[in-house]
Amino acid sequence: MSIVAAIVLLGVVLLASLLIVPLGLPGLWIMLGAALLYNVLLPAGGIGWVTLGGCGVLVVIAEVLEFTLGARYTKKYGGSRRAGWGSIVGGIVGAIIGVPVPVIGSVIGAFVGAFVGALVGEFTVPREQRGDLTRVATGAVVGRAVAAALKTGIGVVIMVWMLAVAIFGRSA
Repeated sequence: MSIVAAIVLLGVVLLASLLIVPLGLPGLWIMLGAALLYNVLLPAGGIGWVTLGGCGVLVVIAEVLEFTLGARYTKKYGGSRRAGWGSIVGGIVGAIIGVPVPVIGSVIGAFVGAFVGALVGEFTVPREQRGDLTRVATGAVVGRAVAAALKTGIGVVIMVWMLAVAIFGRSA
C-alpha cells in the first residue's frame, strides 16, 4: 500500500470514528487505535509516539469530562451529591439499554438515563434538603449534552493533529 493510500484510509477511518462520537460510541478510542496501527504498519512515514501519546492524553481527558460533566451540571442546577452520582450511573445504564435501538439508541438512552438517574438520586434526599426534581434532572441532561459536544470537539482536534502529522511529517 502506498503512503498516499494509507493516509487516505487513515483519514476515512478518523472521520468515521469522529461521526460516531456523538452517538456515545468509542470513536476516540478507535481513532487512537487506527493511528497506532498506521504507525506500526508504516514506520517510515508513521505518526510519532509523541503525537500518539498526546492524543492518548486527550482521549482520557475527553472520557473523564464525559463522565463528570453530567454530575457537575446536576449540582449546578441545585442537585445533591446523590443526584450527581445518579446522573452518572443512569447515563451509563441508559446508554447500555439503548444500544439495541439502531443508530441513536445509545444517545437517547444516555440522556434519558441521566435524567432518570438524577431524578431518582435527588428523590432519595430528605424533602427539606431536596432541590427541584425536574430542574436537577434537566441539569443532568444539559451536562450530558455539553459533554458530548466537548468530546466531539476534542475528537476534531485529535483528527486534525493526526492527519497533519501523517501528511506533513513525523513528530518525535
